[in-house]
Amino acid sequence: MIRGGRMSGRWPLHWRILFGLVMGVATGIAANVAAGGTPGLTWAIDHVAEPFGRIFLRLIFMVVLPLVFSALVLGVAGLGDLGRLGRIGAKTFAYTILATGLSVAIGLTLVNVLRPGAGLPEATRAALAASAGRGPAVTPADAPVGLQAVLAIVPENPLRAAVNGDMLAVMFFSLILGIGLALAPRETVAPLIAVLEGLYAVVMQVIDLAMRLAPYGVACLLFTLTARLGAGVLRQLASYVAVVLLGLAIHQFGTYALIVRVLGGMSPRLFFQRIRTVMITAFSTSSSNATLPLALTVTERNLGVPREIANFVLTLGSTANQNGTALFEGVTVLFLAQFYGVELSLSSQLVVVLMSILAGVGTAGVPGGSLPLIVPVLATVGVPPEGIGIIFGVDRLLDMCRTVLNVSGDITAAVVVARSEDALAVPLIVPDVE
Repeated sequence: MIRGGRMSGRWPLHWRILFGLVMGVATGIAANVAAGGTPGLTWAIDHVAEPFGRIFLRLIFMVVLPLVFSALVLGVAGLGDLGRLGRIGAKTFAYTILATGLSVAIGLTLVNVLRPGAGLPEATRAALAASAGRGPAVTPADAPVGLQAVLAIVPENPLRAAVNGDMLAVMFFSLILGIGLALAPRETVAPLIAVLEGLYAVVMQVIDLAMRLAPYGVACLLFTLTARLGAGVLRQLASYVAVVLLGLAIHQFGTYALIVRVLGGMSPRLFFQRIRTVMITAFSTSSSNATLPLALTVTERNLGVPREIANFVLTLGSTANQNGTALFEGVTVLFLAQFYGVELSLSSQLVVVLMSILAGVGTAGVPGGSLPLIVPVLATVGVPPEGIGIIFGVDRLLDMCRTVLNVSGDITAAVVVARSEDALAVPLIVPDVE
């Protein structure tokens, strides 16, 4: 609802962001057509629109490091239940790594084949690079291979790695620390876990405050982009959305269907039919955490997974098994690399795969929880982190769709683990769980 020319505060945030996207694009294109290249428009972009958009982005960038550290450590530390559930925990972890790796591979294959970010004129790319403060586009050095690759991500000094922006090393340190917490006696490490949970909660509050500026930040970022470059960039953005949705669909109805059939011993059609209520809820809420209570009920009643297995696998999966998020992050990084004209070698793309998998483990199961974790991946492979502002306006739809994939993946994991334990008992007739 709009009153007095302003959006009512009762509008949901995603609608306000969409409104900001539309207004930014429309006014930017109009300004480009009417006054493109004039001193007045250039001044307005350089001194008003672009600085405000960058303030919004920097509010998010400044909490990326504590977010990555706390989220990844806590996500891995959740595996502390392995001591009680033994084989179930190990199988869940193995499934998570396999399924997440496959999802990223699907996304990266589609981006390399379809190249949604390609096609911009060189002059436009140069303008993009200059606006990001980079100068001409560059090709990053090849990532090391073999044991040298392992050596490169193991930090001698985690603090130095953090200061130098070596996010892969920071993520590796977080992973190792999380494993240590998972293996240590819970009562001994409880104070440290409480501190990390407090840090995580504070960071999420800061991000929530920053997101209140998102409608205005998105409007300024898209105004800056379209006022400088015109309407041509919208084709790349539409292609990017199409590639993400295609990748999610392939993984949902291809990979999951195959896993359910082969490893779960269940008809994919029956599986998707019996979890449709969960899928609809995940799509509408964009939150794995909000969907968790319904997912637990449906997995137990409609699919015959024992309660103890469903509770462990789905609770852990709501944070650690984020297949859709990992696919989205991999596609976004390569799309923005193509958009900015940064050529990534195979070894550099393998770094993207690894970091997307690790980021998927530490992503919050809340709307928009994956966006900040794309920033360190972009910086590591030489893509301007500011590029994330381009996809803010379309993220709501993609967030809804990838949440469906995340939640479906958790339930798939529960079915596979239950069957491997000879504990799956699919009922013949199941009422819908609303």
